Amino acid sequence: MNNSTSGPTTGSVRRVLQRQIMPLDRDVDVLPLYVDPDAAVLDADKYAVGGNKAAKELNWASLRQAVSSGETIHPDQIVDRHAVRVLQGDRLSFGSYFNAFPASYWRRWTVVDTVRLTVELRGRGAGVTVYKSMANGRSQRVDARQVDDGDTGTFVFELPLGPFADGGWYWYDVAAGDHDVVVNATWDAEVPADRAESGTVAVAITTMNRPDFCAKLLAQLGADDDVLALLDEVLVMEQGTRKVVDSADFPAAEKVLEGRLRIIEQGNLGGSGGYARGQLETVRAGVSTYALMMDDDVVCEPESLLRAVTFGDLARRPTIVGGHMFSLYSRSRLHSFGEIIQTWRWWWMSPEHVLPEWDFGARNLRSTRWLHRRVDVDFNGWFMCLIPRAVLDEIGLSLPIFIKWDDSEFGVRAKKAGYPTVTFPGAAVWHVPWTDKNDALDWQAFFHQRNRLVSALLHSPYPHGGRVVRESLNHSIAHLVSMQYSTVELRQQALEEVLAGPDTLHEVLPTRLAEVNAFRKQFSDAQLQADPDAFPPVRRKPTRRSHQELEVPTRRSQLITAALAPLRQLRPPRKLSRDFPETEIAAMDARWYRLARYDSAIVSMPDQTAAALYTRDPELFRDQARRIVQLHLELYRRWPELSAEYRAKLPQITSPEAWEETFRPWTGDPGDPA
Repeated sequence: MNNSTSGPTTGSVRRVLQRQIMPLDRDVDVLPLYVDPDAAVLDADKYAVGGNKAAKELNWASLRQAVSSGETIHPDQIVDRHAVRVLQGDRLSFGSYFNAFPASYWRRWTVVDTVRLTVELRGRGAGVTVYKSMANGRSQRVDARQVDDGDTGTFVFELPLGPFADGGWYWYDVAAGDHDVVVNATWDAEVPADRAESGTVAVAITTMNRPDFCAKLLAQLGADDDVLALLDEVLVMEQGTRKVVDSADFPAAEKVLEGRLRIIEQGNLGGSGGYARGQLETVRAGVSTYALMMDDDVVCEPESLLRAVTFGDLARRPTIVGGHMFSLYSRSRLHSFGEIIQTWRWWWMSPEHVLPEWDFGARNLRSTRWLHRRVDVDFNGWFMCLIPRAVLDEIGLSLPIFIKWDDSEFGVRAKKAGYPTVTFPGAAVWHVPWTDKNDALDWQAFFHQRNRLVSALLHSPYPHGGRVVRESLNHSIAHLVSMQYSTVELRQQALEEVLAGPDTLHEVLPTRLAEVNAFRKQFSDAQLQADPDAFPPVRRKPTRRSHQELEVPTRRSQLITAALAPLRQLRPPRKLSRDFPETEIAAMDARWYRLARYDSAIVSMPDQTAAALYTRDPELFRDQARRIVQLHLELYRRWPELSAEYRAKLPQITSPEAWEETFRPWTGDPGDPA
């Protein structure tokens, strides 16, 4: 990807932007992300491209009515990392996630205005056709060439980026004639001479008790020679008790990284403490162009790193370049095509025209309109995120908030300073999806609540945070009527810590997790059991509603339940419910309006590994309800002064100097005695 040659214009060179790639391990589950044997059949929303509710419903309908023929290429057709064989008489499209060219992103954010596609065909009678799409997903034929004489043809297409203001991709299809054809392709561009050389990267990986996963990721990074050439250093912030150095895969990973690997052991300071250490080491070294934040439990497409660095090098201004996340369990399924902060609610979400997930194995890129509109984002998750060192130098490091909202707050902070974030198509990792986690109820509830409010105090444009205080109140009450008393208590503690101000954020970072875990264990809803027989059998007098209990109530019914549920909580519980649970509820059905009907229930967890016994406690309900109201009233009243205090102290809290003090117990640096 570093390849460059002199261009025809003085002071310019040609630089490779993207190469055709095929999966490293020939995994058939990911092949739809690389090549596509199916036709393009656009979905039904002809005029509205995901911009309203009706369009979203049509898009979901199109997913259910998938156009995939079920055909795929055989792994044996993969010649090598960059070449694939199209069989005699077949047609194969490279209008796929990893091989189409995201033209609108290059047009909007970089200095590139024309891209050159070079396609090499080895096979008599083969032909290539180039296409482009508009922001509404409609495709247009651009040009076509064919191998007329001989067995090989190399075809060059000069493709302007002008017509891609709002969205659109370029791609090519290859058809084989009477013989098989082998395809290879490269996208390059003429760029200013001072952009010829690639930037370099310090990789920051925070790990916690995932030694084998982390070691395999390290081996992936070192196994690709082009990626290795970009790496100044790979920093692994070891915060667990099961060490990556003890993995059987570690020696091989260490060897392929050729001296670039450094393991940094420190206490469990969460993701924000781990990534902040990597950021600090990068800033203090002053060598790398970028710091790459990467989770320890991902499988990486190595080409993604090359593409992200190239895009960052050619961006008009220093730009944070993030990758997408595909599911580790369903590898052609994308989770979020980009995320924003909805400022009135101060909550992360996909933009209105973006669906929260999409399976490319069910419906291809060329058949899905909404995937062609460019998505502008506020932040990118740190499962894979490339941050220019210049941005860290100016705006500081991560907030010291352990986990949750560190990446989103940083993106918003950078945007305020004039540094955009781009979630870049064609750069991705495979990761455990957040839909399979339990972070709204367990110990993470504390960090969700506290950090969301801290982030809103720092950046919300509204005098009292918009809807965030009211929504926090609503969520706490919903947990309360659901008998999730441990979650409510953690949310209360989070509020109290927010009200105490920003000065203790660094101080509590090493200890808060242990305190939260110890505290919540006193509540029955936090005592998980993997054995189904650990609970008493369900006994309850049958009710007339029985079969209707899993029906989703209407909006009117939910409002009535919301009004009456708190009153019901004050009544004494049914006597039988003290000894026997009244029902079992699956995690997917554990909504507040169902749980509020019962005096006790066995509720399974979203990760499907355990369940907990929820038991209604009127006395605890009264105490928690009183504190919920008091704390939210105080937060609303004090919002303006708290916001001013947090904003004033943000530069100090995120400074390298503040983080150096936090890391001092593990660095052995006594500091300045003065």
